[in-house]
Amino acid sequence: MGSAGHSTKTAPKPAIVKTSVSNRDIIRLAAPISLSLLIPQLSFLTNNIFLGRIGERELAVSGVAGIFYLLLVMIGAGLANGVQIQIARRAGEGDTKGISRIFTNGIMLAVCLSLGLMMLSLWLTPLLFGVGLQDQDNVVYSIRFLYVRVWGLPFIMLTQISNAFYIATGRSRLLIYQSVSATLVNIVFDYLLIFGKWGFPALGLEGAAAASALGELVGCCVAYGIFYFRRVYLQYPLRSWLHFDPEQARRSLRVSAPLIVQYLFSLGGWEIFFFYVEHLGTRELAASQILRSILGITSVVTWAFAATSSTMVSNMIGQGREGMVLPLVGRIAKICLMATGGIGLLLLLFPEPFLSLYRDDPGLVQFALPSLRVIVLSTLLMSVSTVVFNAVVGTGKTWVNLAMEVTSVCVYVLYCYVVIGRLHSALHIAWMADLVYWATLLVMSGLYLRYGRWKGKML
Repeated sequence: MGSAGHSTKTAPKPAIVKTSVSNRDIIRLAAPISLSLLIPQLSFLTNNIFLGRIGERELAVSGVAGIFYLLLVMIGAGLANGVQIQIARRAGEGDTKGISRIFTNGIMLAVCLSLGLMMLSLWLTPLLFGVGLQDQDNVVYSIRFLYVRVWGLPFIMLTQISNAFYIATGRSRLLIYQSVSATLVNIVFDYLLIFGKWGFPALGLEGAAAASALGELVGCCVAYGIFYFRRVYLQYPLRSWLHFDPEQARRSLRVSAPLIVQYLFSLGGWEIFFFYVEHLGTRELAASQILRSILGITSVVTWAFAATSSTMVSNMIGQGREGMVLPLVGRIAKICLMATGGIGLLLLLFPEPFLSLYRDDPGLVQFALPSLRVIVLSTLLMSVSTVVFNAVVGTGKTWVNLAMEVTSVCVYVLYCYVVIGRLHSALHIAWMADLVYWATLLVMSGLYLRYGRWKGKML
């Protein structure tokens, strides 16, 4: 309920949420984010294991169609990251009213954007997959999957906005509750709807889509329920800013728009990669979906430190301590590389158990093994590149990020066209496209942080 029911309470005094460059502060912010990202990845892992038990085609199609949905989700992530950057800056300045205004407008923008993307995707999906895929069965399966999956989009976008608020205000540990609830619902209904247990219909691939949408609905309810049950609204009274603020919306979109386009290019490049792999064959596509799932698990730590990097850099600039940005980024990158290296070592030492989780097919496991080694190498490069790149995001120079992303994706797609499309190279050679992408991004973002004009940027 609203604050009217607690009129006798005194709202907490506005707090200036400040961070330092210590390893303890870095890990304290990154650890809950990492756990909140890992939990949904376990759901994604379970989803793929269940689909792998049904058939190789279902596993393969969930990869192509899932990336298209992830593309829509990342548009929302671009908006959320723009909101997060602004809230983190206001937190560094101690502007509680500004945080409330940005958060409320971000919610309104997320609702409008998600509904528009739902309508667009329902129209666009048959056209896109009809042109991009060669196997007509893959086309039909993909369309059926996405027509169910897309109904979870508004809920996950609203959750992204709430997560941006919690991270930027130093409450990243609260993300865990939302992640756990969404994941538990997803896994339970995956089992019930994919296989048709306990009287539920056996929907297969469409059941996996429905279970994910239900999980996102529950996760959204928990995320906003926490805001009220923890009485965070006493410090950030959203009811005072329920009217739409066009000026704030323009400011949020000005910061977010380059990030949205950036994610479109990034995930669009990945979708093109999977289209090319589908042309190689269903086995290559199924193996790539397994590899993508493993990549999602191993990159959890990386993305957590990436979110930490953008938030702490923006906060540091808000405190007027721009000279500490480069040492901060260096510390975050070092910790991230060490953590990712530990995960990569486990994959190299025990590759078969990880690969065989998805499908009891020794031939498919051996087929995917060389590509797994490439993925381990690319995650090490990614761990540094993503942290440095998101530090540029934290400076507020999102148009610079966009230029870097476009350049990197163009190099990536060119590699895919030549190596996969023209030369029809082996799958592990195809996956080296990730190395090319992350190396390009690291060089450009590192040079910009060192020599670029990012100091004094106002948000």
